[in-house]
Amino acid sequence: MAERGARLLLSLLCLTFLYPATTVSRHAEKGTAARPFSPFWFSVEPWDTLAVRGAPALLNCSAHSGDPASEPTAPQARVEWKKDGTFLSLAPDDGRRRVLPDGSLLISSVVHSKHNKPDEGTYQCVATIDSLGTIASRTARLTVAGMPRFSSQPAAASIRLGDSQVLACDVNPDLVPLARWEREREPLELSSRLVQLPNGALVVSNASEADAGLYRCMVENAGPVKTSEEAQLTILPETGEERELEFLVEPLPVTKVVGASLLLPCVVTGYPAPYVRWMVGDKLVEESEGKLELVGGGSLLIYNLTEEDAGVYSCMADITNNTIEAKAELTVQVPPEFLKRPANIYAHESMDIMFQCEVTGSPAPTVKWVKNGDAVIPSDYFKIINEHNLQVLGLVKSDEGFYQCLAENDAGNMQSSAQLIILEHDVALPTPPPPSLTPDTTDHVTPGSRGVANPTGPTPSAPRDVVASLVSTRFIKLTWRPPAEPNGEDLTYSVYFNQEGTNRERILNTSRPGEMQVTIQNLMPDSKYKFRVVAHNKNGLGESSAVLKVATQGEVQVPGPAPNLQAVSTTPTSVTLSWDTPLTGNGDVLTYKVYYMEKGLDLEQDIDAGALSYTLMGLKKFTEYSIRVVAFNKHGPGVSTGDITVTTLSDVPSAPPQNLTVEVHNSKSIMVRWQPPPPGAQNGEITGYKIRYRKGTRKSEAAETTGGTQLFQLIDGLERGTEYTFRVSAITVNGSGPATEWSTAETFESDLDESRVPDIPSSLHVRPLVNSIVVSWTPPENQDMVVRGYTIGYGIGSPHAQTIKVDYKQRYYSIENLDPSSHYVITLKAFNNVGEGIPVYESAITRPQSDPIDPDVDLYELFHAPYTPVPDPTPMLPPVGVQASVLSHDTIKVTWADNSLPKNQKITDARYYTVRWKTNIPANTKLKTANTTNLSHMVTGLKPNTLYEFSVMVTKGRRTSTWSMTAQGTTFETIPSSSPKDVTVVSKELKPRTIIVNWQPPSEANGKITGYIIYYSTDVNAEVHDWVIEPVVGNRLTHQIQELTLDTTYYFKIQARNSKGMGPMSEAVHFRTPKTESSDKMANDQANLPVKPGSNQPPLDHGFGSSHGKPGITGSGDNHILVIVVIISVGAFTIIVVVVGAFLCTRRTTSHQKKKRAASKSSNSSHKYKGNSKDLKPPDLWIHHERLELKPIDKSPEPNPVMTDTPIPRTSQDINPVDPSLDNSLLQRRNSYRESVRNTPSTEPLPPQAQPPCQAEHQHPEPEGSYQDSTATDDEPSASGSYCSAGQPPTAHVRPTHPLKSFAVPANPAAIFESPALPSMPLLTQTGPQLHSVKTASIGTLGRVRPPMSVTVPSAPDVPETSKMLEDVDSVLASLPSCSSLAPRSNPVPFPQSYEPDELTEEMAHLEDLMKDLNAITTA
Repeated sequence: MAERGARLLLSLLCLTFLYPATTVSRHAEKGTAARPFSPFWFSVEPWDTLAVRGAPALLNCSAHSGDPASEPTAPQARVEWKKDGTFLSLAPDDGRRRVLPDGSLLISSVVHSKHNKPDEGTYQCVATIDSLGTIASRTARLTVAGMPRFSSQPAAASIRLGDSQVLACDVNPDLVPLARWEREREPLELSSRLVQLPNGALVVSNASEADAGLYRCMVENAGPVKTSEEAQLTILPETGEERELEFLVEPLPVTKVVGASLLLPCVVTGYPAPYVRWMVGDKLVEESEGKLELVGGGSLLIYNLTEEDAGVYSCMADITNNTIEAKAELTVQVPPEFLKRPANIYAHESMDIMFQCEVTGSPAPTVKWVKNGDAVIPSDYFKIINEHNLQVLGLVKSDEGFYQCLAENDAGNMQSSAQLIILEHDVALPTPPPPSLTPDTTDHVTPGSRGVANPTGPTPSAPRDVVASLVSTRFIKLTWRPPAEPNGEDLTYSVYFNQEGTNRERILNTSRPGEMQVTIQNLMPDSKYKFRVVAHNKNGLGESSAVLKVATQGEVQVPGPAPNLQAVSTTPTSVTLSWDTPLTGNGDVLTYKVYYMEKGLDLEQDIDAGALSYTLMGLKKFTEYSIRVVAFNKHGPGVSTGDITVTTLSDVPSAPPQNLTVEVHNSKSIMVRWQPPPPGAQNGEITGYKIRYRKGTRKSEAAETTGGTQLFQLIDGLERGTEYTFRVSAITVNGSGPATEWSTAETFESDLDESRVPDIPSSLHVRPLVNSIVVSWTPPENQDMVVRGYTIGYGIGSPHAQTIKVDYKQRYYSIENLDPSSHYVITLKAFNNVGEGIPVYESAITRPQSDPIDPDVDLYELFHAPYTPVPDPTPMLPPVGVQASVLSHDTIKVTWADNSLPKNQKITDARYYTVRWKTNIPANTKLKTANTTNLSHMVTGLKPNTLYEFSVMVTKGRRTSTWSMTAQGTTFETIPSSSPKDVTVVSKELKPRTIIVNWQPPSEANGKITGYIIYYSTDVNAEVHDWVIEPVVGNRLTHQIQELTLDTTYYFKIQARNSKGMGPMSEAVHFRTPKTESSDKMANDQANLPVKPGSNQPPLDHGFGSSHGKPGITGSGDNHILVIVVIISVGAFTIIVVVVGAFLCTRRTTSHQKKKRAASKSSNSSHKYKGNSKDLKPPDLWIHHERLELKPIDKSPEPNPVMTDTPIPRTSQDINPVDPSLDNSLLQRRNSYRESVRNTPSTEPLPPQAQPPCQAEHQHPEPEGSYQDSTATDDEPSASGSYCSAGQPPTAHVRPTHPLKSFAVPANPAAIFESPALPSMPLLTQTGPQLHSVKTASIGTLGRVRPPMSVTVPSAPDVPETSKMLEDVDSVLASLPSCSSLAPRSNPVPFPQSYEPDELTEEMAHLEDLMKDLNAITTA
């Protein structure tokens, strides 16, 4: 016990002595240890994979974080997968694709068909730890091998002893690694004499007797083995006769990745045996073990390719007095490699940092940066330096996370990551670890224990007397005095600065200790900046100085604009400019610079001009240019002139029309179609086209001319069965341009008949599978009838359940999504414009679920089986290598190759190609097609920023191919072509000088919206540059504008922008700010303080006659009091007259009506008092204009009911003069950019709306609870203040407080709309300029009273008593013809049926009390 007491005493002593030091260093000790970097990396990343249809595929990925030794409980990463840039949605019930526990993606059964390829694509693994961030792996391509197909098969051949021969076996390129050869049905062992070429063919060189036999090629896939036809190789004896040298196989250009092996084929035949040698460039290739080897009699095998192996290789074969040579270029690609990986960085807020990333590769890799899995978009604060490095300026806390450098080229892609940690300012920056080039460590650098010693003393106080000693247009020099309490020596200083309106603060440090000045460069002219200075000592950051606001100078010492700028087009490619000397040169003008830009492009070019004129040369023909001129003096560039536009002169077209196609129409006519020349080659307005054609090989030509917009022409009057050639040229006012190549077509021998339906198809065959049936057929035997297509019907037991229509060129179709083990009936009919022909029927039973596909039958064999003959025994091969090259925002060029053409790909026959394309957004878009006789087609008129799919089909005569593989292309972005929509303006609650603008994105954004610009002004007709601008960054759809002028109408427009520029402005909407700031507060006070029962205090009135908030009323107020007294007296007299009249009318009720009322009272008295006291609804006395309405209303049982007393609005409005301070405030805000603050529109209820003005007696009453909307604006007072009878003065909307209860009005939102049926009748004639017609904002003021606005009386509760009461009162009032003029109404007056004259007398007594209170207020 004593020991514990001694320890306690010692502890108290220590605390006593250490307390001062603890107090001084408490802030410094707070978080002085920088938290270490958290390693987060991929231990396994996915790689390109070749998958087989129906087999499983695995993409490996594994992410780890932390150091297992120091952090055994490191958080686990959450792994997701992207396919083609979009996250995969892997539902729990998706058993086919799932993410394994280590993060790998397993596809249990790859799905792949001609029209459905859901698994093929580019995959990326994305790992996330919520407390750290997100990293993305390299991308990997999953390719699915197609069905084995032989485009060429081995054929019987003979070979002489010692000579060479090639046996063809061309299979799908992706299946070549799976191909092998057999001789006599036994596997063939390859050697240096027997070599398999890259395309699958077999080379037999230096032949011997043992090489004779039957050869066949086999492809081993996951399914059945595909076997080619067998071919007999015969060995012949050598005769000794000389044979010419001939290449059996020549080398072709090839591209390979470094590290791979390559076989350059070169097979030569001849006698005597040729000598084959290889050269690369001008050097002879020599064999070397493990690197270069000659195989197969002359082919060159290169192992482990390097960049030095690239070049042009020549295969040369020599015999006596004869040499032949073949060349091919070898390109070696190198995947990206990191020379310097990004390193982890510690930083403080406001600092500038740079992530370095140096990569190499061939071709040169492109680099992009990703932050926490999202692409970094370059901006003012995120900049790409030297094409690879990422610079971040003015750090903020949200910049913290993982940054990745992604390098990619045609050979592959790689990524490397680094972490950015932003420390508190009182934590010193630790020394970063040295960067490493080891791939296993750089991406997850783990720093050592590089802590900073805790500060042991106080920090400096704030620097004193910070001043801007030098202010220029683009730099500011700051000076200051040392702190009053430096608390140390060798102080260093940091200057924090930011441009007004931005929240990113940047930092600039002094270059050496003790220096007390710094120059901040690269500022914007005529801009406001904020500066503050902080001193450092060895203990850390000190106090900050006060903020110094400095504005840079405007660049006023430069020349003014050059006047009288003129441009004249002198030739189709030149424009001559002239201008005068600037009126304000501010010194001698040294030179002029001419800026010109082609319309529609964003690239502006410039050229120097020393005189007052210049001729621009080399321009495009018939093109509009925008031109401006800037004068330069010794201070720099001056003020630019305004842009002028000029169009160069037109010329003849410089290119022929595009996509010429000829289509045989019948035996005597041919349809010719084409597209205009490219826009850049039209050189003027196309006025027409000239079609020249000739018969056969004759030289005489005929010609026809079309109009400028006609892109087709039917050439008729031709001869039957005759070949014609056509070409087309475009015409401008200057003449004809070049013509297209000749295109050939042959007319039919006889015309096809379409006077009746087609005959029955000649055959129909079905092949049932588990979930599908493949249908194949042949056309009708009578091919003189026109067939437009085929109709396929199918169903279980009946062929009429489903119907499918296919093209007339199609010969087979696969019916999908069928039930296993089901009996289907199938019908096929040919149809044309007359109707459908006779059907042919077949039936089939789909296979059981467990029944595998017959290994002996292949789909290819099915479609080409002997029992399914086709009209042409040699069908056309589909085009290959389809590529889509994006040229602009609306143009994509589609190219392809045709394997049925010669190697030079020259078209010599009458074939033509059909290109079809579509986009998947929306999903129901229709396919579009175009015909061409070239191997390319320019598709125009596409939508910007849209993904399109293209495929091609070839047609020759009446033979067609199937559609090719698809190619995809996404058009470029362009500026938005529509404005933001649904623009609305609302007030902010309790802030009458602040409004909130809301809108929706444009319907045609044409790209990703990067921001909006809000324009507002008090003059709708002002020039655009005179409107105030508020920028909105990002895709936000709301913005808050502050410090507006009260009681002022503002007009608002919005413009959207994307990466390509600004779109059109929206239509102007207008909004008027409230009159005063206090009206809102008083209205809210009145609403929040309910009137107590029995109180006679009326609600506050700022209506008619009140000078509150009206700038037009000045003086002592004596005249105003007199006006108020007169108006209130007249109003009181009117109310008394209305009430007395209503009372007299009630007394004159007929005896019949009294009996009826008494009977109703007795019949209802049995249930009138049955309920509790809270069910009794006392009447509500309303005095509204000139009609009397008594309505029952519920009292809220809650202590704070959600009901508010309605403030009394004005019945008229004074004419307010324009506030002279308005222009000044707008000038101060004009052209200023401020950072937008995200605000949520107020949800306060709208003020109730006004009752409609007096209506004629014959008007139909409105139903209960309806709202009659006022059309009056702030400039047009509502007609609700008008009066009905002649001579009756307008009365204020007065609602006195009932002495027995507090009145409440539900705060129902009222819809404001314009109704021409309710014209406004202003009480006071207003003169002034008429406002420009604009669209009114669809949302009114929230939680605010804006005069003039009337009060809408809520409908009575819908209960049986009330309904009965309304019926009785209507019957009473209907019997009073003399009272109709006193109480016109739009709603039935809810007069209680049980009221007797005594009760009315009591109510009148209450009314007299109210009038006394009103007179007391008036006299006061």
